[in-house]
Amino acid sequence: MSDVTKSEAEPTDGRSDGREQTRAESGLEHSSRVDLPSIELPEEVEGNDTFEAEQPPPLPPRPGRANLLRRTSSVAPAAFPSTQASARPRLQATATTAVSRTDIHTQSFQDGSRETSTTSTQRSPPTRAWTGWGSIRRLKIHDGDESASIRSYAPTLEAAGDAESLLGDVLGSEQTSGWHILSKQLVGTVFQLADAPDDEEILHDFDHEFEEVDSLDSSADNEEELLNQWKSKRKHFLILSSAGKPIYNRHGDDNLISGYIGVVQTIISFYESAGDQLKGFTAGGARFVVMAQGPLYLVAISKLGESDSQLRVQLEALYMQILSTLTLPNLTHLFSNRPSTDLRRPLQGTEPLLSALADSFTRGSVPTLFSALECLKIRKSHREVINNTLLLKRCESLLYGLVVAGGRLVSVVRPRRHSLHPSDLRLIFNMLFEAEGVKAGGGENWIPLCLPGFNKNGYLYMYVSFIDQPEDENQKESGEESSATSRQDEVTVLLISANKESFYDLRQMRDDVVEELEKNGSMAIIRRAISRGRYVATDIVPGTVLQHFIYKSRANVQFTMPSYDPYYPSLLARRRLLSLYHNLHAVVHARNAHLKVHHCISRDAVSLAWVTPLFELYCVAGPNANRNALAHNANKVVQWARREEERIFIIGGAVRRFPSIIPA
Repeated sequence: MSDVTKSEAEPTDGRSDGREQTRAESGLEHSSRVDLPSIELPEEVEGNDTFEAEQPPPLPPRPGRANLLRRTSSVAPAAFPSTQASARPRLQATATTAVSRTDIHTQSFQDGSRETSTTSTQRSPPTRAWTGWGSIRRLKIHDGDESASIRSYAPTLEAAGDAESLLGDVLGSEQTSGWHILSKQLVGTVFQLADAPDDEEILHDFDHEFEEVDSLDSSADNEEELLNQWKSKRKHFLILSSAGKPIYNRHGDDNLISGYIGVVQTIISFYESAGDQLKGFTAGGARFVVMAQGPLYLVAISKLGESDSQLRVQLEALYMQILSTLTLPNLTHLFSNRPSTDLRRPLQGTEPLLSALADSFTRGSVPTLFSALECLKIRKSHREVINNTLLLKRCESLLYGLVVAGGRLVSVVRPRRHSLHPSDLRLIFNMLFEAEGVKAGGGENWIPLCLPGFNKNGYLYMYVSFIDQPEDENQKESGEESSATSRQDEVTVLLISANKESFYDLRQMRDDVVEELEKNGSMAIIRRAISRGRYVATDIVPGTVLQHFIYKSRANVQFTMPSYDPYYPSLLARRRLLSLYHNLHAVVHARNAHLKVHHCISRDAVSLAWVTPLFELYCVAGPNANRNALAHNANKVVQWARREEERIFIIGGAVRRFPSIIPA
């Protein structure tokens, strides 16, 4: 038996018992944080190879904790009592096999795919020395909490404090696990949105996006130049028949891009022959989205970073514009008898309407993106007076009656249990305020059209009257420029009927309504509201960090937003802003997303999306805005919108009984 064995078997005093216990537990106490005092061993034990073999090598110190304690001790040495250096390193409180924890994040995209990334929770300590540490208890080091000692105390990551919020369980002291997860993912992460560096090249010379492509000459010498000009456009819309006949394209004539249309039709037919349906693909830095509607194929080609669902909404709006001219039965009848029908002849004269609608999508259309309407902000009592005037002066053949000012809805009369679909109103507003045909006529217009959201099988008849504003001397001197400007802000009366013989009845109603509105002062109120323009964000929250926001009431299918000025005065700046909103909307409405609050950071802006069953809020602030300040101001906007709901939205409108003539 060795000397060590004899020493263990024959203890002589209490010190030998302590040595025996120390040697027995030397391989088991790796998780203890208690520092054992140095023990002098007898010479025969110190020189024994067996004892050295039984003692395992020490574990390396944890860098985060060691650096933190070393840095803290240099700042406040009085807070740490000096102890004798231990022969063994400091070990963590609980056993572990990992040097540092790894967080696994999984991000879901709108197309259903997922991307998994790993990040370490170990962070280097801040370079600035910490001051004001009177005790080690300020570090909040607890047994079993290995990350508590490396917590970041940067001011921008502090808790919300006493900020009051309607976010409830999202912000404040009672934070949900979902918000904690989102907060951890936001720390040190930059979300590249539409205003990323790549966007600089995409939106370069955006003002030239709407310039027409020249026509191909007879000798076709300029074909290559025109093709380069056509390819430089950021967005294209193509409409063709199932037989490959071109119907409409936004840029270039049919002779120039006939080859590309043939390629698109071949790709679609290839998938259909295999029993599959092509919905979209990416090529050349552009997203191609295909939508089949009966005998028509509608294709959107975009380099602006829009999602597939957003492009489909735009394609559907173009399809609705075609139906508003032909109706669905007529369209089906044309292609059922002759599949190779050239639809350009029946649609002749509607190209300006389609182009105006397509250009609004390229510039960025808030009503299309959110499928909602914007109303003119006036007092509830003033709106009720206008509603009562429409009801009092209505005629029997009236189906819908609207008063529109500056492209925003002021009042509406509708049948009970029937509301105008936002897509139908978007078609009407596009016809009146975007395309030049109706506005150029001025005065009054009688237009037959189909409202697909109401009834895609028949026509309605719309009486349109632009009410001229009284001109002062300055306006008379300014001439044509003043006339063009006032056309955008004038008041318009729209009266819709199912009776094609009701023109004179609707004209008499228009005269009576305008006379009564002038008499009771409502017309002056509408004109003052137009001249004031939209409010600014600082009118709602003084000193706010918000530069722009969009608040949508889901129940009323309406939205409100402040003026683009002073932060987004140009076309390019507004397109960048709408790209931010497109990204926020795509994330929160993705098929696999279950987000309630989404916070994004990019190079030029900080943005927030907040979605509930009652409303949706999208807001944008400057790049240096604090997240808590952004959430606090967003909460203030929600409070204001709920308080002013009957001013900024039309709640119900004026409701009447069904007219005597209802379309089948």
